[in-house]
Amino acid sequence: MLLLGPLALGTGHLRAQQAGRVARIGYLSTPSRESVEHVLDAFLRKLRELGWTEGQNLVIEYRWAEGNVQRLPALAAELVRLEVDLIVAPAGSAALAAKNATSSVPIVMIFASDPVELGLVASLSHPGGNVTGTTYTPGADIFGKQLQILREGVPTASRVAALGNPADPSFGPAAKEVETAARALRVGLQHVDARGPEEFEGAFATMTRERAQALLVIGSSTYLVHSRRLAELAIKHRLPSMWNFREHVEAGGLMAYSINMTDFIGRAAIYVDRILRGARPADLAVEQPTKFELVINLKTAKAIGLVLPQSLLLRADELIQ
Repeated sequence: MLLLGPLALGTGHLRAQQAGRVARIGYLSTPSRESVEHVLDAFLRKLRELGWTEGQNLVIEYRWAEGNVQRLPALAAELVRLEVDLIVAPAGSAALAAKNATSSVPIVMIFASDPVELGLVASLSHPGGNVTGTTYTPGADIFGKQLQILREGVPTASRVAALGNPADPSFGPAAKEVETAARALRVGLQHVDARGPEEFEGAFATMTRERAQALLVIGSSTYLVHSRRLAELAIKHRLPSMWNFREHVEAGGLMAYSINMTDFIGRAAIYVDRILRGARPADLAVEQPTKFELVINLKTAKAIGLVLPQSLLLRADELIQ
């Protein structure tokens, strides 16, 4: 993990400087509020610990794209017109929309994968512009690791469907890494696109027609809104599935290997606090996660008739019964 120096320091002695000030921030999110409510609660809780309470000295302008990345540019422009003090942007798609809307308003990204590749920052140690925050991955190779774990769970799977949303800017780098991992594992990869719920049924029909034996869902925050529907389709088609966040597994997906969003989002609140107190985004290094969790839904495994290797079950951080 990159050590952030002043970010790790206590801020209690600075709170007196904020007396009487009301900060106004924008919160630009790709999924719906309902799909990430507990994550948002953790973010707001950490802000309160740092001295910022919504409705007292903090106003938050929420903008939700409801899973449609095409809505993000207009929502980002709206926040800029409101002259917010900064924009919080969970996911690379939201961060890119915010960056394209302004070069002056500070942006705190959360969960963006490979922000250097996406052009959000010049480097992790020296962002150099108006964007900083946290990244979802230590690199795009996390997606290859997900494929590797999926293959461990289903060692007989020689053909894996990779479901992704090409409208999401994060899709390209992730898809490339999955292709590299598939070649190393000698797994046939079947790319299947789904930009929204109207394309889900057709996507799974294609997987079945092409005889996919497992499913890897390539990172897309657009799918958080539809976690339960996608999990139901995977179970219906008896496809062992790997997802990006535990929220998908709680909704019925088979397994996920990733950061814990609820635990990690508090780090982003520290960036918000530092910037509201005068720090420049260009000077705040981007923080990477160092801890990842493997979560497995045993009920789903039973529903699709899959017996997972004991070695994999023992490595899991959590087994959902």
